[in-house]
Amino acid sequence: MAPIARFSLAALDCPDTEALARFYAEITGWEVSPHDDDSWVELAREDGATLAFQKVPDHTAPTWPEGERPQQLHLDFDVPDLDEGERQVLEIGARKADHQPYPDSFRVFLDPAGHPFCLVKAG
Repeated sequence: MAPIARFSLAALDCPDTEALARFYAEITGWEVSPHDDDSWVELAREDGATLAFQKVPDHTAPTWPEGERPQQLHLDFDVPDLDEGERQVLEIGARKADHQPYPDSFRVFLDPAGHPFCLVKAG
């Protein structure tokens, strides 16, 4: 079956686009590509996949794993060593989520704007 489209971008709402872009640049190693104003910032890969950050001044972080504002999207990042990956993301400003369903396989964190993301043990 031929694809209908090719994935190009995922955008995260946040109060500070530059800060959240720098946070994810530390995780991915991708370059920050700011636009003319601070309402939109992107991290792009050579193959075209892009993470974007859209300014929402009254942004309210989702709650995880459930609650009044449940997550509607989360990002997964493969790491060779969960403990080392955890140390590194905490060092750059992530917070470890209280609920950890399978901590030997993956760990849940919250980015500086409160979005959940996971570090997954590469296997």
